[in-house]
Amino acid sequence: MSTSTLSIVRGRATWLTRVHDYIELSKPRIAVLVLVAVAVSYSVARWGQPDPRVLLHVLFGTLLIAASASALNQWLERRRDALMPRTRERPLPAGRLSGAETVTVAVLAFLVGSLYLFVAVGWQPACWGVLTWLLYVWVYTPLKTRTYLNTAVGAVAGALPVFIGWSAAGQSYDLRAGALFWLLFLWQFPHFMAIAWIYRKQYARAGMKMLPVVEPTGARAGMQAALAAWALIPVSVIPAISAPGWGGVICSATVLALGVGQLLCAIAFLQNRGEATARRLLRASLVYLPAVLLILTLVPWV
Repeated sequence: MSTSTLSIVRGRATWLTRVHDYIELSKPRIAVLVLVAVAVSYSVARWGQPDPRVLLHVLFGTLLIAASASALNQWLERRRDALMPRTRERPLPAGRLSGAETVTVAVLAFLVGSLYLFVAVGWQPACWGVLTWLLYVWVYTPLKTRTYLNTAVGAVAGALPVFIGWSAAGQSYDLRAGALFWLLFLWQFPHFMAIAWIYRKQYARAGMKMLPVVEPTGARAGMQAALAAWALIPVSVIPAISAPGWGGVICSATVLALGVGQLLCAIAFLQNRGEATARRLLRASLVYLPAVLLILTLVPWV
């Protein structure tokens, strides 16, 4: 291989690595969850008849805001991330991206995303997007080293995208909108309590006051997970039963079965707080939410 060819290959590899780092900076799994929540709430608000053009606009603007929030979250936590094996290979603690570069890109993404939502969709979705960004970056993230209540604040930030999608549909807020918000809010407790228990030693080393760090027995974490999983069952049925005809019956029965399955995993974690039960609960939560959101979007309108 010639020197010029080798330089081209290295340049491409460097470029691809940089693109990968920017994608990682946006926390793609969280971004996908946010976009799904927006798409589902928009579809449910319009009774399963979404306008593809409006939906694409709201998803694009939301993606930029969510990416900005995740990037700033990592910038604020870059030193703590370096102390935990699960996060020390992220672009900032690993030194692959600079702080100044990250902040610049994050601020630009936020400004463009919020302005885009305002112009292309409307002022209400833009305001919900800005509120979500403010709460996640400037309230939830600093609270992680101050109080275990950070989880509750983070759960609010994680559920607010429901109102981005709902307001984009131009519909008045009703019981279904509230149920979708509480669905996203409550789901985060069994999900995150499982994560916090599995990585409690790493969180403690980084100075993060997660509930299993503050209360090492895990009893309160298990109780929160079980209570939230129990409350999710009636909450998730509310938008399901509003569907017309047999769609509502099928949707309600399926959502109920998923909720009971997750609740059983949460109870098992509460009774025996080990890594195996925590990982089982984590897997159950990762199945539960996408499945419920998919059902609420597709089944009632078939």
